[in-house]
Amino acid sequence: MATMSKPQRTKPTSRSQRFVLLCIVTFACLLLLSSVISTGKMGLPYQQTLIDYFVRSPRGKREHTLSEKYLYWGNRIDCPGKNCETCAGLGHQESSLRCALEEAMFLNRTFVMPSGMCINPIHNKKGILDRADNKTTEDGWVGSSCAMDSLYDIDLISEKIPVILDDSKTWHLVLSTSMKLEERGIAHVYGVSRQRLTESHYSNLLIINRTASPLAWFVECKDRGNRSAVMLPYSFLPSMAAENLRDAAEKIKTQLGDYDAIHVRRGDKLKTRKDRFGVERIQFPHLDRDTRPVFILDRIEKLIPPGRTLFIGSNERTPGFFSPLAVRYKLAYSSNFSNILDPIIKNNYQLFMVERLVMMGAKTFFKTFREYETDLTLTDDPKKNKNWEIPVYTMEERKEAAS
Repeated sequence: MATMSKPQRTKPTSRSQRFVLLCIVTFACLLLLSSVISTGKMGLPYQQTLIDYFVRSPRGKREHTLSEKYLYWGNRIDCPGKNCETCAGLGHQESSLRCALEEAMFLNRTFVMPSGMCINPIHNKKGILDRADNKTTEDGWVGSSCAMDSLYDIDLISEKIPVILDDSKTWHLVLSTSMKLEERGIAHVYGVSRQRLTESHYSNLLIINRTASPLAWFVECKDRGNRSAVMLPYSFLPSMAAENLRDAAEKIKTQLGDYDAIHVRRGDKLKTRKDRFGVERIQFPHLDRDTRPVFILDRIEKLIPPGRTLFIGSNERTPGFFSPLAVRYKLAYSSNFSNILDPIIKNNYQLFMVERLVMMGAKTFFKTFREYETDLTLTDDPKKNKNWEIPVYTMEERKEAAS
């Protein structure tokens, strides 16, 4: 007669016991952290808690952790404050953005970046230098702002300084958490140095809010004149351009081959005004002279040999303005690469970011104004000048100044 034996129960191994214990401890820690950071469910889509969000964040991008703290300067660069009424050019906005990023870096906080950047219409004319039809236009690009991630690679920036955008789900969850933490959640600071913000009263806060300042962000960087105190170089944000802009610049550089470059800032920098005696004055007295082709040739010929390819980036809008340089160099402009640029460029900020990357890759590069001591420049006028002076147009005056 057949008999059926009872199955033997296997005793759990020490390894499986340790695994179960580890799972229990991990779950208990998560519950504890959840109770500290977020009391209950958030009143947001999907009713996620902050801890749920961080645990379930999609892979592939930088993940934010439960221990992170945040620095917020406003929903627009240099805004709120008196600068909200105007919109600065890309260079000024980058100075402010770099300042805020430096402070986040100094405080070891995640920077909450505005999701958009305003575009000054003065710097957003649609005509591009030396189009094939040799005509210019005063038409502007559509739109007074653009998405920040259409200009910069947020993930690439986050490899140096953690960054989130102010329209992200992460930021909304952090804001909701800060309200539940009450006095430990957020502090609105004004006139407080970044050194003081490292003190315990501020360092334990989830969010430091800088929007109380009425000044432009870069004004808060009191030591920008002291190069040793600058944590991020001028080249940081230009090198953080959005991936499609970097790709376009690489394609242009490949087609150019071995080349040199000049950046010629004219346009808005040539603005003049009359003093009380009716005498015309300008902030940069030699700039108009120094950025004309005959003077550019005189400035660059010793360092850029004849026959070289010369890439020109400029806001000068007069057709054929730089043609006299062709007697010595093979000239190239962004308009020569319309097949690369037209599909991706939606405003002049994007265009300049591509041009800037191309110019930075040149063998020899002359800027208009000096940023650093080692820079090659077209003019000796300082980039920042509060005095309005009488314009200078002759070569003799340059030679007298040099002697």
